[in-house]
Amino acid sequence: MNSMNAPEEIVLHGIAAAPGIVMGPAYLFEKHIPRIEEKSIAAEDVEREINRLKNAVARSEKELQKILSLAEQKMGDNKAKVFEAQIMILNDMILFNAIYHRIERERKNSEFVVHGEITKYQQVMLSSSDEYMRERVHDVEDVKNRVIRNIQHEKILSRFDDHSIVVAPILTPADTILFSRNEVLGYATDSGGNTSHAALFARALKIPSVVGLKNVTSCVHTGDYLVVDGYNGVVIVHPSEKTKTECRERIERFDAFEATLNTLRSLPATTIDGKHIMLTSNIEFPEEIDYVNAQGSEGIGLYRTEGVLMGRDSFPPEEEQYEQYKTVADKAFPHSVIMRTFDIGGDKVMAQEHFEENPFLGWRGIRLSLDRPEIFLPQIHALLRASVRGNVRIMLPMVSGLKEIRLAKKFIEEAKAKLRQNNVPFDEAIKIGVMIEVPSAALLAGEIAQEVDFLSIGTNDLIQYLLAVDRDNEVVSSLYQEFHPAVLRTIDHIIREAKRHHTPVGMCGEMAGDPLATLLLLGLGLDAFSVVPTVLPEIKKIIRAVSIVEAKEIASRALAMDSEEDIKEFLRINLAAIAPDIPLPEE
Repeated sequence: MNSMNAPEEIVLHGIAAAPGIVMGPAYLFEKHIPRIEEKSIAAEDVEREINRLKNAVARSEKELQKILSLAEQKMGDNKAKVFEAQIMILNDMILFNAIYHRIERERKNSEFVVHGEITKYQQVMLSSSDEYMRERVHDVEDVKNRVIRNIQHEKILSRFDDHSIVVAPILTPADTILFSRNEVLGYATDSGGNTSHAALFARALKIPSVVGLKNVTSCVHTGDYLVVDGYNGVVIVHPSEKTKTECRERIERFDAFEATLNTLRSLPATTIDGKHIMLTSNIEFPEEIDYVNAQGSEGIGLYRTEGVLMGRDSFPPEEEQYEQYKTVADKAFPHSVIMRTFDIGGDKVMAQEHFEENPFLGWRGIRLSLDRPEIFLPQIHALLRASVRGNVRIMLPMVSGLKEIRLAKKFIEEAKAKLRQNNVPFDEAIKIGVMIEVPSAALLAGEIAQEVDFLSIGTNDLIQYLLAVDRDNEVVSSLYQEFHPAVLRTIDHIIREAKRHHTPVGMCGEMAGDPLATLLLLGLGLDAFSVVPTVLPEIKKIIRAVSIVEAKEIASRALAMDSEEDIKEFLRINLAAIAPDIPLPEE
C-alpha cells in the first residue's frame, strides 16, 4: 500500500492487564446484548413462562459446566472456581424463587423480571468501596445475560480465525476461556480492570492484554493490524512500518530480558552491599501460591481474605474460612503469610437497609469488623487456628487511629482465650500489624508503631486520600500521582517513625511493584516489598543491582524536589544507569 494512502497510526492508552507484546490482525467481538422488553402475560400463560425460564437456567448451567471443564483443563481446578460461583448463582433458590413469584404476581415476561432482580443485586455490588467487589459485577452480568439469551434462544459466537487479537467492549471470564481455544494472540477492551477475572485468566494463560482503553472498539474494524503492549498498557492501531520494526526489536529485547529473570528466581533480594530485603507477593486465592513460589517470592505480603466471600451472599462459617486460610499457610510454609482481615464495605452486610453516599469514606475495613463482632470474631478464630505452624500474621485494614487498634487487639485476645479454653492450638506469638492507608494513620505512624508488630503502607488508598483524588474518576484521575512530593514525604515520615521504634515497615500497594519507585523506596529504608507476582523478578533484579548507600543518596535528592515530573525523570535516569534493561512504561 502506498504510504500516502495508509491509515494514520492511532495510539490508545489503557491498563496493562497481562504482560507481553504481540502484533496481528484484530477481531472485533461485538457481543449481542439481549434486548429487554416489558410484556404482560395472561394468567393461563404464567406456568409456561416459568417453565421457559427454568429451561433457560438449565441450558445456562450446562454451558457453564462445559466452560468449567475447559477452564480446569487449561488452568487447573482452583483457578476455574469463578465458574463454580456462577453456577451457584443459577442454583440460588432464594433468588430464583423471588423471580418465579414476581412472574406469578405481576404476570410479566421472564427476561424482564430476571433482568430487574439480578440488576438490583449488581447495583449493591457497584456501590461497594472495595474494588474486588465492584469487579465481580461483571461476573454476575455474564450470568444474567447468559440466562436471558437462553430464554430468547440466542446463539453465542465463540469461534473465529485463529491468531487474532480480540477487541471487545469488555470480556467475561467465559469469553477469555472460550477464545483461548482459537490461539488468540491478545486482548484489548474498552472497560475492565487488572483485578477482573478476565485479566487474571489472561495472565494465567499468558495472553498479553490491555483493558480500560475506553474507545478501542470505535477505532478498530475486524482485520485491522494492531500492536498490543501488555507491559505499558498501550494499543496501537494501524502501526507504521517504523513502529512495527521497533516493536519487533522490543519483543526480542523482552524475550531476552525474561530469560535473564529466570536465573534470579532462586536468588535472594539482597543489595550489592549485603542488605536483605523481604520481597513477597500480593494474592487473593490459594491457587496463586504455586505461581508466586515459582517467581521466587519469600512468602505472601498481602493475602486478601475477601476471596472466601466470592460467589456468596453471606459470610462463610469459621470452619470454611479456617480450611482456606490453612491451605494458604501450608502452601506458603516455611515462608510467612500476612492475612488482611476483611476489607469490605457496609453493602456486603446490610444490602437492603444500608446505603452510603460515599462508601470509600464510609463503613468499611476495620470499622465494619469492630462494629460487627459476629463477623470479626469467627474470622479471627479461623486465622488463629491456621497459625499453628507459626507463619501467619494478621493485618488490620483502614485503620485511622489507636482506638481501633486497641479494640481490635482486645477482640484478638478474647479469641485467643476461647481457643485456649477449648485446647485448640494456635501461634501464641502471632504478629499483629496494620495497613497505613489513611492520612491520620500516617501522621500517627510513630504511636501506631508502638502498638503493633509491623506496618504495611497501602499506597493505593493513601495516595487518593492524601491528594483528594478518586483514581477511578476519569475527570480527575490524572491528578493521582504516586510521585507527588507530598506522597513521597508522607512515605518518608511513616518509614522514619517506624524505624524510630524498631518496627518493620513494608509496602503492599501498587507503588511497591513499580520499578521506577524501587530505588527510592530502598533509599527511604523500606524493609519489605509486596508486589503483583508478575513483576517480582524485575524488582529483585533492581534490588540486587544497587547498594543501600546509592539508594539513600537517590532518595535524599528526590525528597528535595518539588514536582512529580522532575522526580520521575530523576528516577528514570538513575534506574537506566543502574539497571538499563528494565522495561519502563513510555512517557
